[in-house]
Amino acid sequence: MQDNHDGKWPEEPASPKGTAWQDPTRAVHGGPRPRDQRGLINPPVDRASTIIYDSVDAYMDRHQGLYDEVIYGLYGTRTTFALAEAVSELEGGCATVITSSGTSAIALALTAFVAGSDHLLVADCVYGPTRKFLTDVLARFGVEVEYFRPDIGAEIAGLCRSNTRLIYMETPGSQTFDMIDVPAITAVARSRGILTALDNTWATPLFFKPLAHGVDISLASATKYLSGHSDCLLGTMTAASDAVYRQLKDAAARWGNCASPDNCYLVHRGIRTLDARLERHQRTAATLIEWFAQQPEVVAVRYPAHPADPGHAIWKRDFTGASGLFGVQLDGLTPPETSAFFNEFSLFQLGSSWGGFESLAVPAWPAPIRDFPNGEADGALIRIHAGLEAPQDLIADLAAAFARVRALRGRGQAS
Repeated sequence: MQDNHDGKWPEEPASPKGTAWQDPTRAVHGGPRPRDQRGLINPPVDRASTIIYDSVDAYMDRHQGLYDEVIYGLYGTRTTFALAEAVSELEGGCATVITSSGTSAIALALTAFVAGSDHLLVADCVYGPTRKFLTDVLARFGVEVEYFRPDIGAEIAGLCRSNTRLIYMETPGSQTFDMIDVPAITAVARSRGILTALDNTWATPLFFKPLAHGVDISLASATKYLSGHSDCLLGTMTAASDAVYRQLKDAAARWGNCASPDNCYLVHRGIRTLDARLERHQRTAATLIEWFAQQPEVVAVRYPAHPADPGHAIWKRDFTGASGLFGVQLDGLTPPETSAFFNEFSLFQLGSSWGGFESLAVPAWPAPIRDFPNGEADGALIRIHAGLEAPQDLIADLAAAFARVRALRGRGQAS
């Protein structure tokens, strides 16, 4: 359809909001409609700091549009709001704040709702940088942080206090992929007026809906699967209510956190193929896990979608899929064996982050600092991200790595 140059278009079909469209369709069409952008399929990339106004009255009243209008580059442009709208549709949330990184989203969500002398409950399995922020920043400002077992469920009621302001979760947990009974915890939190937040980076809103399970704030590192191409940093904070959204937006404004419009564009583009990519990541992960399970050096595979995983029942009840990130517990690796295993891969790469098109394999030891260890200190824990390569090529790369380790062990026994 062509622009008729008079600013008018034929009647627009119904918006995705409030329709029965499935998530793959929402991922493709989420955000502003092309006819709202003069026919452009993708939103424009607005790079801006100063926004000008037509009158002094409009200028003086500009902050009334802080939450949903473009009033200054720091608070978002059309590019930012387009991505926020797309994420909100997938999450089923009221509104979304876009931040400069996943870590900033976590930090902002925590600081938005807790202050000195408040009590904060945190799942023991959280992402390492989250724990560092809690220890190095919040604790210095007088916030009391208490960690709880990931499998605590409704028993978390025994840890709640009159000054407990927030319960923070991550499921599956970082490194060890512990599952959390989210509905049980949110039921307790709501009965006591305590807010909840959850890092949903692993599953994305395609495979798990935190807000539908009672969570108040769904967080994600959009750097990972939402982007999918390992070329940008971004975070998202999606609120279940307008009051929570406004407090998150205020926190981002006060801290001066700003999301790059170029990165917003890249993540929005990545979301269009999210469903197709996740299906491939999931399928490849399942193939690799089946192969790992047959290797004598493998003690356990940590992946909630696997029937042998301790958290499988919760995953099967609450999730609709699994991503490509999982852990493999080996019987141990000496320093020479570690070098032989990791240093000569052809396809797997050594690198932080995950969720991109490339496969990664990194050591996850020494064990993460945990108040409630989950066996991660036993043997050698490896974190695998199954990328978009052909599974059989990845298996050949892994088989060669195991062969190198076996060769070293064989020489050691022979001597």
